[in-house]
Amino acid sequence: MESVFSSLKTERIRPRVYRTRDDARGNLFDCIERFYHAVRRHSTIGYISPAEFEKKVGLAY
Repeated sequence: MESVFSSLKTERIRPRVYRTRDDARGNLFDCIERFYHAVRRHSTIGYISPAEFEKKVGLAY
């Protein structure tokens, strides 16, 4: 989890100035749901994305 927060801070939070909290929430949601969970590959699950892993083991709905 610490690496997730580190990535969020480095890649999403620090480079931008958000006008509202809703802007910040939307950007973080986009980062987590559309990139981190769906695209980014993780070494602990065989270098596939969590979404691919869930489909592979039958956890996806």
